[in-house]
Amino acid sequence: MDWKKVKALIVKELNFPFYAKTTIVLIGFFVLLSMLYIARGIIVPLVFAIILAILLHPVVNFFLRFKMNRVIAIIITLLLTILVIAGLGAFFFSQANRFSESWPVLVDKFTVLLNQTVTWASGYFDINPQKIDAWLLKTKGELINTSGASIGQTLVNVGGGVVILFLIPVYIFMILFYQPLLLEFIRRVFAKSNPSQVNEIVTQTKTVIQRYLIGLVIEAVIVATLNSTALLILGIDYAIMLGIIGALLNVIPYIGGIVAVALPMMIAVATKSTAWYAVYVLIAYYIIQLIDNNYIVPKLVASKVKINALFSIMVVLAGNALWGIPGMFLSIPLLAIVKVIFDHIETLKPWGFLLGDTMPSLLKIKPIRLKRIKYKST
Repeated sequence: MDWKKVKALIVKELNFPFYAKTTIVLIGFFVLLSMLYIARGIIVPLVFAIILAILLHPVVNFFLRFKMNRVIAIIITLLLTILVIAGLGAFFFSQANRFSESWPVLVDKFTVLLNQTVTWASGYFDINPQKIDAWLLKTKGELINTSGASIGQTLVNVGGGVVILFLIPVYIFMILFYQPLLLEFIRRVFAKSNPSQVNEIVTQTKTVIQRYLIGLVIEAVIVATLNSTALLILGIDYAIMLGIIGALLNVIPYIGGIVAVALPMMIAVATKSTAWYAVYVLIAYYIIQLIDNNYIVPKLVASKVKINALFSIMVVLAGNALWGIPGMFLSIPLLAIVKVIFDHIETLKPWGFLLGDTMPSLLKIKPIRLKRIKYKST
């Protein structure tokens, strides 16, 4: 039997038309998304662990340069990371305690402000204040009922979060320990055609991803410092906590920035004697965003990986629909990793260009001149 002819016949039979190929691709994409959603309890901590392992890999290499055992180097790196996270957690816990103690005062001030707003709205729009009060009471009752119904789900989520906190360090340790094995596996799988090219792609991709994620961390630290300094100058309560939260939310483009500025503005309205402080907070955050977008991001982050705004918003919304709030934080780093891989594989470079932020020069379209056709009379 001539196997070459059989192979050619199979390939010819499997040469589906375009609509059939599109249908197969869409079905495969739907199945992939379904698997990612169903297995999110396993995949989300694993993705977090992979990203943190990429960040911590240079620290492990630093300890390995001193001829330290690999296991000990990884353990020391993990312990230092846990100490830093525990310190931040203790700080947030103390700030949360202060916030809970002053919560009744904030509620009273918000109530006064709400009553003033209702009085103004009823006079300006000629609406009966009783109707507005009835709507507010109804909305408040619905929120209370929804909160009571979601207590059980919240406890389940907290329990799942505790389990994930214990799983992620284990995942990080395993990924860092078996990193040479994982890289060699990738080389052996994709190195059948051109081993040197595959080795170069793996090395460059790992380096660019590390630089991108480290740049993202440095950007978050700088933005947190600027936010906290501005809020401290304005005398806003919980300035450092709000500044750090704003820097973390800044990782989520556009949407995160809006939420980040809304929180200190609300605190300013509730704690200050005049609402002008909320305007000052808005101006300060706007200036910080200008500095971040024009100086910090181009130097530290965007110089490594450029992602356009369209796909940034799309993946943030998709990440929220797929994995919730963790998906929103993971969406941008994952898209950056995908773009880096696309940029280093020849057949996928057009897709990497599509995800990027490099605008091509506009082509000057010359007008088409139609030639006149002369018909000869017969």
